[in-house]
Amino acid sequence: MIFDADVERCLEVLRAGGLIVYPTDTIWGIGCDATNATAVSRVYSLKERDTAKSMLVLIDDAGMLDHYVVDVPAIAHDLIDVAVKPLTVIYEGAYNVAPNLLGERDSLGIRITSEPFTHELCRRLGHPIVSTSANMSGEPSPRTFAEINPSIIKHVDYVVQYRRDDTVPSEASNIIYLAGDGTFRILR
Repeated sequence: MIFDADVERCLEVLRAGGLIVYPTDTIWGIGCDATNATAVSRVYSLKERDTAKSMLVLIDDAGMLDHYVVDVPAIAHDLIDVAVKPLTVIYEGAYNVAPNLLGERDSLGIRITSEPFTHELCRRLGHPIVSTSANMSGEPSPRTFAEINPSIIKHVDYVVQYRRDDTVPSEASNIIYLAGDGTFRILR
């Protein structure tokens, strides 16, 4: 019951340009509609994060990559398929998202989530959701809900109830930079 109510409330907030704090397939995150530049700016401001440091997005299905990356290298699907833990792939030539999410060479980190809550949220929203750690810039990433800085909680529009009681610490994803020519570098 909490799951469905949280998804519904998150959708309302995201569609209105608001910010959420939510559990992901990795650590707790701050999220917004990845196509809304004003909402993305609010996330940067809340975190006191340098706008030159990009943020990643979550999508629910690998088939959606072509909607957000001009030319997805064939090896991307192989990397995603063999990943044993959540994998964020940074692609060059991203589009159809807020311009203030894009890095050098129009790069964008994208993770395909299979975690039930974020998967359903992405599926129902119909486009990517920003997913950046729910912490102030320079602070440790919150591995459980209890580790989130109260200042973050106070300045978002909705905080998800689902999974707040989880006490098993989560880990950040692996990150790979995938160039347009198919070469890649492991960043984390």
